[in-house]
Amino acid sequence: MEAIQSIAPALTTPVQTNASAATQAESSFGDILKTMVAETNQTQQTADQAMQQLHAGDEKNLHGAMISMEKADISLRYMIQVRNKAIDAYQEIMRMQV
Repeated sequence: MEAIQSIAPALTTPVQTNASAATQAESSFGDILKTMVAETNQTQQTADQAMQQLHAGDEKNLHGAMISMEKADISLRYMIQVRNKAIDAYQEIMRMQV
């Protein structure tokens, strides 16, 4: 009986480690998404500022403004695709039978 009780703490330790690893992965995925949203927002603001400067006549570099607008467009499209894939994965998980 004593041998079984000495094994019990060793059995619970790996479960706690796996739970903490899952929590860490979850928080890092959330951090990645927050960073992506922040970067996309910054790119959009930079493109908007470049276009406003171009319209005001402050900036004469049409090519630079167009490049920043295209970067903003691509980053927004990429973020939308990430969102769509996350929603699809969630819906697939919800359809699974337990």
